[in-house]
Amino acid sequence: MIELKTADEINRMAVTGQFVAETLAALSAQAQPGVNLMQLEHRARDLVNDRGATSCYWDYAPSFGRGPFRNVICLSVNDAVLHGMPHDYVLRDGDVLSLDFAVSIDGWVADSAVTVVVGDDPEPADTALIESTRRALDAGIAAAVPGGHLGDISAAINDVATESGYRVNAEFGGHGLGRTMHEDPHVSNRGRRGRGLLLRPGLTLALEPWWARGSDRLVIDADGWTLRSADGSNTAHSEHTIAITESGPRVLTAAR
Repeated sequence: MIELKTADEINRMAVTGQFVAETLAALSAQAQPGVNLMQLEHRARDLVNDRGATSCYWDYAPSFGRGPFRNVICLSVNDAVLHGMPHDYVLRDGDVLSLDFAVSIDGWVADSAVTVVVGDDPEPADTALIESTRRALDAGIAAAVPGGHLGDISAAINDVATESGYRVNAEFGGHGLGRTMHEDPHVSNRGRRGRGLLLRPGLTLALEPWWARGSDRLVIDADGWTLRSADGSNTAHSEHTIAITESGPRVLTAAR
């Protein structure tokens, strides 16, 4: 069931979204060569506890994972792109790190992800990859207008990927959210304009374009969670929580 949110409820989601954005900014800055992924996980836990927030990931046990997930953030390195389980790994110069974070504050959820290159000497191909997901996210957001269709968002994301030379996997994508992390509808990163759900004010979505430099197929780690590109190529993932309003899309997880 799709639940449309009131203006007040959207404002409350924006409060959560601001904390999510601040947390991702802090952790991205900390992600330097020599830092262990578990240091980032424990910093995230401290920030969640200090804010009085509730992690959406801790004890998360969906059908596709080997649950429960016992961390508060997903940290995916290089060829890992989704659901990366924090573990004992020391970041190295040039690593591509995706950070995906979702919490609830006072009963309202926000979800966002960023990808960064660790250190000061990124490979141009990795920079281009990350930037393509950011452009695709911007394009998807721009298409999220009242009277449009869900397929408009999906097509806008896919167009950026295709024009940039990347292939899109449609198995995992964005989603509705609000009182819980995953609500209807599913938002594919590939679709057709003019098709799908009619976009109405009050609809809140997490849009999350992701892809790899090479294959669009995924393999799963022995941990039962971490999804990697099948060919071992580096990956990137960008995500914002947005609300569709009468005046157009509102990004709820934008950094101030």
